[in-house]
Amino acid sequence: MLRTRVGFVALALGTIAVGLAIHWRATWLPPTLRDILGDALWAMMIAWWVGGVTPRTSVTTRASVALAICWAVEFSQLYHSRALDGWRLTLLGQLVLGSGFDPRDLGAYAIGVLAALILELTVRGRRRSTSHESGQ
Repeated sequence: MLRTRVGFVALALGTIAVGLAIHWRATWLPPTLRDILGDALWAMMIAWWVGGVTPRTSVTTRASVALAICWAVEFSQLYHSRALDGWRLTLLGQLVLGSGFDPRDLGAYAIGVLAALILELTVRGRRRSTSHESGQ
């Protein structure tokens, strides 16, 4: 179980690194594409964190929880208070909570969570077929 948790945490940290690189360095990408890709990677990272917290939960349940978290954060951007908006103005606040509601982000989150789900199922399938071929 520890290896699974460690694997999910490593995936989350790697996804954060890729997301930040795209956010700050991929100026060659059109801004809309960079925004959508960043949102999809953010959702993928949430899926990995959910996996790290609950690795024994089914992949579809974890994907559903991750998508619910992503959508809840997006819908939370419709709520405004002085303190919350102040935190959203900070770099960390903007990276975690975003800055304003955009319905397009809901689709980007679904794509990111779906990509994480497909990646995990693909890796699991390869691992199973490799262990069966080696007689384990």
